[in-house]
Order: sequence, then C-alpha cells, then structure tokens
Amino acid sequence: MTIDNVTAVYFSPTGNTEKMCTQIAQELAKKLRVPCRHVNFTLPTSRTRRHVFAGTSLVVFAMPTYAGRLPNKLVPFVQKNFQGLQSPAITLVTFGNRSADSALPELAQTLAQNGFYVIAGASLAAPHVFSPRIGNTRPDAADMRLQEDFIRALVNKLRPQLPLAEVPRPSLLSAPIAPYYTPLGIDGKPAKFLKAKPQTNLPACTRCLRCVNACPMGSINPEDPSQVPGICIKCHACIHICPHHAKYFADTAFLSHVAMLEQNYTRRAKNHYYL
Repeated sequence: MTIDNVTAVYFSPTGNTEKMCTQIAQELAKKLRVPCRHVNFTLPTSRTRRHVFAGTSLVVFAMPTYAGRLPNKLVPFVQKNFQGLQSPAITLVTFGNRSADSALPELAQTLAQNGFYVIAGASLAAPHVFSPRIGNTRPDAADMRLQEDFIRALVNKLRPQLPLAEVPRPSLLSAPIAPYYTPLGIDGKPAKFLKAKPQTNLPACTRCLRCVNACPMGSINPEDPSQVPGICIKCHACIHICPHHAKYFADTAFLSHVAMLEQNYTRRAKNHYYL
C-alpha cells in the first residue's frame, strides 16, 4: 500500500492523549519518511468542519476513556465528521490507570463504520485527571519500550508491497461493547455525580479566562468564570490549566469516587496492544 502522510487525530482536554497520540504518529511518520499532520478536535471551535481522509493517509486516532467508554458527548461528532476512504487507521485510547473497558473497540468500530480500515489499536495507561496519585508516572520507561515494539510491528504491517485488503485486522472490530462503567464510592455503592460541576475559590481567581478557553464543551461563563451553566464532562481541563489552583470539585459523591480510585487503582495498570 502507499502511505503519503500520517495524521494524528485526537480529543485531549488535559494533553495526555495528545502527547501519546503525537508521539506514535510522529515516530511512524519518521520511519515511513512521510510528513505528519495534526487534527485536534478538543475545543468547540475545532469542531466546525468535516474531515475526509484519502486512502493514502495513515490516521492515528486517539481519545480518552470516560467511564469505560468514549466520551459520550463527543461520539456523535466523531460519527458525523470523520470519514475514511478506506484509509488505514490505528486506534488509541488512554485510560487513567483503572481500565479502558470498552473504549477501544468502540473507537475501532466507530471508525470502521465510517470507512476507515482499522489495522491496529492500543489502550494506554495515563495519569488520571481526577487525582495526582493515580497513574502519575505513566508513561514510564517500560511503556516506551513497549511503544517502540508496537511501532516496529506497525511499520512491518504497512509493507508497501502488501495491498491494504490483505492486512490483517484486529479482533477489536468484533469485540462486544459493554455499558458505561458505574462509578463507585469508597463504600462500594454507586456514586452519582453526573450533575457535579467545578467550584471556584473566588479570592484565588484572577479571571484570566484560561479555564474558559480550555473547556472542551464551552461551558464556563466568560463574564463570570465561577459559573458553569453548560454541560460538564468532568474532564478537569479547567482545573489543570488554572495557574492559581482556583478550580476544584466539592461534590461529596465525586470525592468519594476519587477516594475509591486512590484506594484501589494506584497499582501499575497494563497497556494492551492489538495487531
């Protein structure tokens, strides 16, 4: 097959998914000796157009795992606005050291339905945005060695003399997709915090509007950044970007869930690769 470019495509509110996606895409481009391009659809202003990829584009498509699936508010955009013309694609999902659950097969199957020829996938452990105690060292040296092996295997799979139709596809395309994970509290019972929104320490807030500009849902009021009238997907972009640590969550159910994660998921989670 002929590959004339590699394109990194990602949704990444806090930058972890972007970092992992671009590392892999850039290394593939280097080894294939083609240019690397980027499509970042994190912010509302970046989700205003449709993207169509030719069959000569190798697409590395990455999204984070939210409650064991893809972020549900972004799935319709992906379904509607990304089309492949039998473009080879590598699907990546990041997860906050708990589990990727069904996020990777969901992404692979969504892209396959949109005309992409999915040839591989990986679920990659990353720092959990809810707590600095969970997955804070990932990716580590062992992860990078596995990533290098993955990239070498991908390059071998993309041999120029092999027609795309003969490239084996991963089992992700037929894997069942489970329901969204039910968050649990420290007591082991379901923690319901769907309506929780970030709070603001008003004396610390300088109204720099970084949180407003970072929100992937455009939900923070630019006239009063302490107000979040729109949908909150708990991505923590506003919390991570605030230079004065003025944003925080106070919802008791949410904090109980974070405590449960800290109690049970600080062990080193395993990455999974599908070729």
